[in-house]
Amino acid sequence: MDITQLRAVTPGCTETAFFDNAGSALHTENVTRTVVDHLLLEARLGGYAAADREDDRVEAVYASVARLLNALPEEIALVDSATRAWDMAFHAIAFRPGDRILTSRSEYPSNGLAFLQAKERFGVSVEPIPDDEHGQVDLDALAELLGQGGVRLVAVNHVPTYDGLVQPAAGIGALARRAGALYLLDACQSAGQLPLDVREIGCHLLSAAGRKYLRGPRGTGFLYVDRELVTGLRPPMLDLRSATWTGPDTFEIRPDARRFETWERSVAGLLGLGAAVDEALALGLDPIRRRIDTVADRLRAGLSGLDGVRVHDRGRVRSGIVTFAKEGRDAQQLVDGLRAAGVTATVSRPSSARFDLRARKPVEVVRASVHYYNTDDELDRLLDGVAKL
Repeated sequence: MDITQLRAVTPGCTETAFFDNAGSALHTENVTRTVVDHLLLEARLGGYAAADREDDRVEAVYASVARLLNALPEEIALVDSATRAWDMAFHAIAFRPGDRILTSRSEYPSNGLAFLQAKERFGVSVEPIPDDEHGQVDLDALAELLGQGGVRLVAVNHVPTYDGLVQPAAGIGALARRAGALYLLDACQSAGQLPLDVREIGCHLLSAAGRKYLRGPRGTGFLYVDRELVTGLRPPMLDLRSATWTGPDTFEIRPDARRFETWERSVAGLLGLGAAVDEALALGLDPIRRRIDTVADRLRAGLSGLDGVRVHDRGRVRSGIVTFAKEGRDAQQLVDGLRAAGVTATVSRPSSARFDLRARKPVEVVRASVHYYNTDDELDRLLDGVAKL
């Protein structure tokens, strides 16, 4: 991996030492140019004619995302965010009173709110799975909960917002399928930094964002739906993209994953997403994973050597998200001070994960999420900034 060349085609690398890749990573020139070129085409031809001209390129995005996940193109829906992808999948499930939803203790707040909404509407129960000694989902506890019966859905995040860990997604999938439960994996912070194989993971549904580690534009996301499952899921809303109005009182829903799409969407954004996915595939997700692991390990080691600094990451397997705090400084002060020194990081608030009931859970931490284009010099700038603050 030629880091110098990868940085040369990433203009943002000249602006800041960028460590917010779990938020919204830096685009390459190619991704930006792809989006802008289509917007200029729309300015010349109008949105519909421009979309018609680029129809083959949009279709190619489905194939690229399918390659990323080891899925089929008809199992992919392209939508405007990971939130939309997750919500469309979750709210398409026909919950019944007494159904059980199992989830991770580190679940994202938006997902937790949807669980509680289903509890209010349908009378389901929402049960967080205990963590093991490493802080990740305890597979033995999950097996016990599944063995009690009545589990309709297992829904977990692959990489939490904080903690720096990677959930044992394939182990969860094996247990869920054995118990006959649906499995929804939120991969918004793993897509682009970890290899994702939906066949190996065993999930029925997977949602992800374009803007994070995939380095795509904001306002893009995608949903994977197992083709064996898709016709049993009824989207919470339909339009002329997802269904056909066949008569005054009849309609037919599409038989593939595109039943979860809507007619109006940003074609420029989708083409930019395709460009970003193609770049990740060209580099290879295994080399990307190794590079991110190397950079993250170096950062954790450097932070652990600073006086008054504590790294809060857990997990048997860790991601490119590094979380830490410094004695005597709140997280926002650290982030503001780093930004003044030309280093971009962000604040993460474990306190917003209401299923995580640890007594010593930090209220907030600094989150420095690394990518393959980060360098040793940038790590030194971050470490020096933390030390001086």
